[in-house]
Amino acid sequence: MLCQRLEAEGYEVRAYEDSIAILENGDVVADALIVTVAPGSTSVVELRDRFGGALLAMMPRDTATADALDVIDAGADDFVIKPFSSRELMTRLRALLRRTNAPTRVGTQFTFDGLTIDAGRREVFVGDVEVLMPAKEFDLLEFLASSPKQVFTREQLMLHVWGTDAAVNTATVTEHIRRLRLRIEPDPHRPRWIQTVWSVGYRFTP
Repeated sequence: MLCQRLEAEGYEVRAYEDSIAILENGDVVADALIVTVAPGSTSVVELRDRFGGALLAMMPRDTATADALDVIDAGADDFVIKPFSSRELMTRLRALLRRTNAPTRVGTQFTFDGLTIDAGRREVFVGDVEVLMPAKEFDLLEFLASSPKQVFTREQLMLHVWGTDAAVNTATVTEHIRRLRLRIEPDPHRPRWIQTVWSVGYRFTP
């Protein structure tokens, strides 16, 4: 059913029995969009090392949030937990494709117009000037910038950046956004990069 839906949406689809079959098959292109069922962290690392495209993990119904986050930490770009609607799946896949195609990225470096984020070195430059910032501010900026134009609620940002065990609330997210704007925006009161979507959350605009 999943293959049929993807083909109806215009995707070229190839089905494999498991992640080992994907890794062993020589006809999978390097930038393929991979949807994999209930992967372990090891298989995700192997898939991420081999392919440069987007990776979506479909997790079983009883998956704990911490286990799903482990898959994200291992290299998956997003996950869905069964049961999920076909609309939710396709929306997430389209969002992943926008992320992987939007910014210019060399290795772990995102380059936008006047803003450079080097994830490997954990460095940020506005023009030629390096901007120093605390670790969580960098994590928040990197997460937003890796998904250009995608809107995230404060709760989603808390989950992806701080995790489920952190003692934070939505006010923490708001304050970190404010500090980030002070560091990177030419006019923090009229943000160029990190924009507010009223009554929803925030998005990074390239």
